[in-house]
Amino acid sequence: MKNPLLIRETFPVGPLQCNCSIIGDPVSKKAIVVDPGGNAEEIFNRTQLLGLNIIALICTHAHFDHFLAAGKLHDKTDAPVYLHKDDRLLWDALEMQCQIFNVPFQPVPAPHHWLQDDQLLPCCNGITMHTPGHSPGSVSFWFEEAKLLIAGDTLFRGSIGRTDLWGGNYRQIEKSIRERFYTLDDDVLVVPGHGSLTTIGCEKTTNMVIRA
Repeated sequence: MKNPLLIRETFPVGPLQCNCSIIGDPVSKKAIVVDPGGNAEEIFNRTQLLGLNIIALICTHAHFDHFLAAGKLHDKTDAPVYLHKDDRLLWDALEMQCQIFNVPFQPVPAPHHWLQDDQLLPCCNGITMHTPGHSPGSVSFWFEEAKLLIAGDTLFRGSIGRTDLWGGNYRQIEKSIRERFYTLDDDVLVVPGHGSLTTIGCEKTTNMVIRA
């Protein structure tokens, strides 16, 4: 999908069909890849078809299904990997996570940059939101001008991210959704970590787990 402010293409990748998003600047042609969870060649080829150059690989959190293509994409583009530091323990256990879910481990470099709350992303005027709950270092990305929220596994259409996995906390995820997401305008488009897109207004009124 394109709009005058940015280029966005979202598609499922990897064994758990994580939503990977290519976010690009139509002027500079710089792009970030959010949650490269698999299918490295497909991600790279799509950026090429869009005429974009990958400058950063950004993970919303450090569960294995959101990183699997990061190593190959880094090798191909030299783009650095970004993650919130509170997920460092999960990142260090990526190989173990893959073993538990019987998924082949694909080596990935240690994060090159640690994300912080309200940090400006490398392009497209996106802002990092620290939205813990699904994991301690879960982050989301807010593109105010485009009214676009990349929510990771914090908020899904009609549901929320699991809190029974490593580092999950229901009270934290509820606070993240109520204080960071539900204060945004109703027409904000939400790209969740898995499944269909939604809007803030839809979730505030119909989400059966956390309503406004």
